[in-house]
Amino acid sequence: MPDGTSETERDPLLVQSVGKAFSLLLAFDAKNPTLSLTQLATAAGLDRSATQRFAHTLVSLGYLRKDLRSKRFALTVRALDIANRFMTTDPLLAVSRPYIQHLSRETQETVNLSVRDGSEVLFVTRMIGRHVLNVDVTIGSRHPVYCTSPGIAILAALPPEEARAILLASDRKPLTPSTIWEMEPLMEKIALTARRGYATTFEEIYHGDMAVAAVIKDGRGRPLGALNIATLRSRLSPEAMERRYAPMVMEAAQSISQACIAWG
Repeated sequence: MPDGTSETERDPLLVQSVGKAFSLLLAFDAKNPTLSLTQLATAAGLDRSATQRFAHTLVSLGYLRKDLRSKRFALTVRALDIANRFMTTDPLLAVSRPYIQHLSRETQETVNLSVRDGSEVLFVTRMIGRHVLNVDVTIGSRHPVYCTSPGIAILAALPPEEARAILLASDRKPLTPSTIWEMEPLMEKIALTARRGYATTFEEIYHGDMAVAAVIKDGRGRPLGALNIATLRSRLSPEAMERRYAPMVMEAAQSISQACIAWG
């Protein structure tokens, strides 16, 4: 019978204290830039005593700071060190960079590289074009996989049953009147994307925003991530965007895929 413990908790090699330390770091976000000890304990799911010890350790290591007057904690710039090490060592980012720069120069539009993390896509590289849109989206931003062009492109490269399982695990809801969020229409969109080789979204997260994406694959045909070009609907019609940018983003994604395979 199940003993009530998770697979993670049963892992004999897992150092629980490391996970708890990271849970403190991940408690901070745009809505909670500072937290009291009690708030930190609640957010991390730890008792107050353990939270105090972990927070003190992270302050000593330089990843958290504590305001002596308010007693509230906040992240420090050292938290960027881990992200910077990822940005400078990940092969996908290294291979993609010149192609993203080329697309940005050629289109003057915003070009993004995203990877899937569970039921979300995470922006790992972003080059802003001349026509600024969604300035609140930065490297590290997350969006639902079901309503983003890179998310749909990635799902279309998976077996349909795997894509369906990811969608079932997603918190699907309409973010705008144009959001495609119900299961069967999404599966139809994924099938269409698989046939034509690119995905599109038209104002599914932000009003006036539209994008086209193509998947980047490894040597086994599994998705590594996706490249997308985003533009404003006030500048182009959906048909013009597909006609102009879909071939470009597919060609770049294919070149990146081949380079990643050669990288090994």
